[in-house]
Amino acid sequence: MTARPAASVVVVNWNGGDLLQDCLRSLAADAEGAGPGGVEIVLVDNASEDGSAEVAQRTVDSLRVVQRQRNEGFAAGANAGIRASGGEFVVLVNNDARVEPGFLAAILEPMRRPGGEDVAAVTGRVLLADRYRPAPAGTGPDEGLVGHDGSRWVRVGPDEPGHRLLNSTGNLMTRSGNGRDRDWLSPEDSPPAAVDVFGFNGGCAALRRGALDQVGLLEASLFMYFEDTDLSWRLRRAGWRIVHAHGAVTQHQHAASSGTATAFFQIHNTRNRLLVALAQAPWPVVLRALARTLWRFAAGPHRGRTARAMGQALRMAPSALRRRRATDRSATVSRREVAGWLVPD
Repeated sequence: MTARPAASVVVVNWNGGDLLQDCLRSLAADAEGAGPGGVEIVLVDNASEDGSAEVAQRTVDSLRVVQRQRNEGFAAGANAGIRASGGEFVVLVNNDARVEPGFLAAILEPMRRPGGEDVAAVTGRVLLADRYRPAPAGTGPDEGLVGHDGSRWVRVGPDEPGHRLLNSTGNLMTRSGNGRDRDWLSPEDSPPAAVDVFGFNGGCAALRRGALDQVGLLEASLFMYFEDTDLSWRLRRAGWRIVHAHGAVTQHQHAASSGTATAFFQIHNTRNRLLVALAQAPWPVVLRALARTLWRFAAGPHRGRTARAMGQALRMAPSALRRRRATDRSATVSRREVAGWLVPD
């Protein structure tokens, strides 16, 4: 009988191509140093059409593959991997990310150490895989990456000088319900971020299975985006901590699966921001989230996409309200107390 692993790494894939191979090879190389109990790697393939899962199975030893018949999104895929795995801890890694040596040991350590029994999730340090420079004058509104301060950065070629930037040291939520990465576009050599953080980044995190058994898995109806923010709310309402591990590093090809200027991203991101606020946040946050969306609809430029997002959110609102009541019934920490983590827009 095969011994139960201490940790299970779950990678959700949809047409990941060569990026998936790089991700899995880096995980396999890091697995031996992950600490006591061993690690299993579980690939959940969301009905890919590029053959990436088949190639991965041939090239990575001891890989477990959960083959799904249709793409039901990241959240449903991750849940399938969690259910199929056996580890006490579950590590989520994006298929377009590569882990640096020591990642697994570092991301599991806060939950394993004495005194870490109240930690439900550990979120790592995500670097953007490419180098960037400040955007020149005339850069289009949908080009490059935009910082929280409005600064805009563009990717440079492999032989050009540029800066290494952070993608995330955990998730934040603003007082208008907007989710965002902590330390987004900060320099790579920034001082270590604070250990305690509102939420975890779903593409670079470790979760305690016992906490998931208590509060439930990712919300599959969201399909993609904000599912980690939703679960972070539920974990904190149940009294669990979420912490950051500075030494758990991945390099991420940001938006490799779905660019941030696409209709898919903009509709799902707007819809899910409204739904997670409705399901988890105080009512003033819900109202500000709605006002922000209405302003975007009035101001454009993507009014059609915003209208579609609002229409979908309206249809899904009854389910979000049921989830709100369900969280309230089991919570040990007030919504207002958790909202103390929210940051200004």
